[in-house]
Amino acid sequence: MTSTAARSRNLVALAATAALLAGCGSSDDENDNPLAGDKASGDTVVVGSNNFAESILLADIYGEALKAKGIKVTYKPNIGSRETTYGLLKNGSITVLPEYNGSLLAYLDPKAEQKSADAVNAAVKTKLDKKLTLLESSPAEDKDSVSINAATAKKYNLTGESTLADLKEIAPELVIGGSPEFQTRQQGLVGLKDVYGLEFKSFKALDAGGPLTQAALAKNTVQAADIFTTDPTITKEKFVVLKDPENLFGFANVTPLVYKSGLPQEGVDVLNQVSAKLDTETLLELDSQVQLENKDPLDVAKEWLKTAGLS
Repeated sequence: MTSTAARSRNLVALAATAALLAGCGSSDDENDNPLAGDKASGDTVVVGSNNFAESILLADIYGEALKAKGIKVTYKPNIGSRETTYGLLKNGSITVLPEYNGSLLAYLDPKAEQKSADAVNAAVKTKLDKKLTLLESSPAEDKDSVSINAATAKKYNLTGESTLADLKEIAPELVIGGSPEFQTRQQGLVGLKDVYGLEFKSFKALDAGGPLTQAALAKNTVQAADIFTTDPTITKEKFVVLKDPENLFGFANVTPLVYKSGLPQEGVDVLNQVSAKLDTETLLELDSQVQLENKDPLDVAKEWLKTAGLS
C-alpha cells in the first residue's frame, strides 16, 4: 500500500471482528504470545500476519495452502506493524508473511523509485536481509485509488474499465475528497494534475480512505475520493475504482515474504500458485466476506482455495 494510513484504516474493521477472530482460524493454534521469538521446530512453517484484517485473511490463505500440501503449519496472527514483523522474519520466528511489494520497498528504501512491479521486486531483493526473499507477486493490490460513487458513474457513463484519463473533461464538475495530505502529494492532487491533467472543482479534506471519506462519497458530498482498492465499502456502496494506467499510485502487490531456510521448495511452489490466482477483484470479494458479512477468515480462506483448485 502506498500509505501507512492504509494499514490504520483496517484497524477499525479488525476491531469489529476481533471477537470472531479470537475464536477461529489461525488463532486456534497455541500462539498465546504472537511476539514470542521462539523459532519453529523441525519442519514447521510459521505463518505470521500484521495487525489488520486483510493480513490475517491472507495469512490463513497461505497457511491452509501449505497444509494442503502436507506441510506442518502454525500461526502467529495479528502481530503488529511491519517494524515488528520484519524483525521476527529476520530471526526466523516467522517463516512466511503476507507483504505488499511497494510498501515494503518504501520501508527498506524510502527514496527508491517504483517504475514497475518487477522493478520494485528486484529492488526489494537487493535491500532485504540475506536470510529473506520475496516469492512471486500476485496481481492483487491494496493501494490508493480515485474512486467515484455510483451516481457519478451513471451520470458520466463510467465503468470499472474507465481510467483516470477519462475524468479529464468532467473533473471541473467534481468535488474530490481525501486526507489533507492528498491535496499536496504527488500521489494525490499534484500527480493527478501532472500525470492526467485533472483539475477538480474543489477538494474536501476528510481522512485517509477511512469512514469520513467513505461516508462523504456514499452521500455524494464528494463525487470522487481516495479509496483503497480492496476496501469492502467499494462492494457495499457500488463505488467504481478508476484504473491508473500510468501507475501514479505506485505498486502494492500482495507478495509472500519468506525466511528462506524455513520453507521447503514445495512450499515455495504452492505459494507462487496462490499468487498466480489472487487478483484485486478476488481479494476485495474475500475481504468483503470477512469484514461485511462477518465470516470466519479461515473458512473464507479454505473455501477460496478449494474453488481455486489449491486444496
